[in-house]
Amino acid sequence: MQHIVFVMLKSSYIIPILPPKVDLETKAILKALNKAHRPLAELKGRASAIPNQGILINTLALQEAKASSEIENIVTTQDELFREGFLPGDQTTPNAKEVALYRDALTLGFEDLRSNNGILRNGALIDMFRLLKNRDDGFRVLPGTALLNDKTDEIVYVPPQNATNIANHMTQLEAFINDGSLSSLDPLVKMAIIHHQFESIHPFPDGNGRIGRILNVLYLTQTGLLEIPILYLSRHITQTKNKYYHLLQDVRDSLGAAQAWEAWVLYMLEAVADTAQMTLNLIEGLRTLMAEYKQRMRTELPKLYSQDLLNNLFRHPYTRIDYVMKDLSVGRQAAARYLDKLANAGFVEKHQSGRNNYYINSPLLDLFFDISGGK
Repeated sequence: MQHIVFVMLKSSYIIPILPPKVDLETKAILKALNKAHRPLAELKGRASAIPNQGILINTLALQEAKASSEIENIVTTQDELFREGFLPGDQTTPNAKEVALYRDALTLGFEDLRSNNGILRNGALIDMFRLLKNRDDGFRVLPGTALLNDKTDEIVYVPPQNATNIANHMTQLEAFINDGSLSSLDPLVKMAIIHHQFESIHPFPDGNGRIGRILNVLYLTQTGLLEIPILYLSRHITQTKNKYYHLLQDVRDSLGAAQAWEAWVLYMLEAVADTAQMTLNLIEGLRTLMAEYKQRMRTELPKLYSQDLLNNLFRHPYTRIDYVMKDLSVGRQAAARYLDKLANAGFVEKHQSGRNNYYINSPLLDLFFDISGGK
């Protein structure tokens, strides 16, 4: 974990014009690309088979938000995460609120991408930063930012200090992201370069790590490697955090040496391959569980079953009467009756908080716990 301190220093690493002037199509990288593209292509196909892809976006975005925030030592439980803002007057932790903001920033970025013809705008990154950090500024304008090792307080990197330079670097990065004529490199290699460049520019006063990780999945969606943003690398980065920071910094310490760039790209390709396979397992588990629920509901509660009700139980692992009213366009009494029948039949668990009832799809939560490695 690295954090920010304000100092007056110069950096020896010069932000490069992209792409870097080194060979990023080595035998090792080409081999890793093949290994990463196979599960990624399978993931794209499997995800398209889910009847309502909004289920994947809603549920997986929260898991990415949780894992990405843990990299910054913002830790919350699944229960806290799903209950954040869930019930009127419910008291949730500051960490859960911040993780939920990450999910909202990711959703904002994806919506902006779709509404701007696939262009990943710097303006969208600024909007995500403002939402995530509850601020109204944008790129850094004050000098003195440096990144520290959180264990030793040693300064490990000083990003660009001048506001004009920061803005110029981000303009160049925006062009590299959106103009395919600037590089013929494989999109996964470009993603690794883009992530390193963004983190090295460190354009925002705070939240750069999380915004940079959102940028990864939005770029994969922009390139068509995914249709929806469901490949979230943060779990892999969390599990290999020391290696992530070491390789990120090694490119800078080596002043952009070819070997350091290769090691960084290989790490990111491994992250893609690992995360794509994990997400495939999660989607397969989700499909299987939905099919089981569908068959059981049709058999045990045939008059109650509808695809909209089934979708509600999987879009909202924690659901409530208001959600069912909205998703099924029914009144409060009908929604309450549906949920109580589902609870009596064992599809959901009914809980009470004050005057409010809520219902948990426990098998779905167990699936998240099994895949993500804990609560």
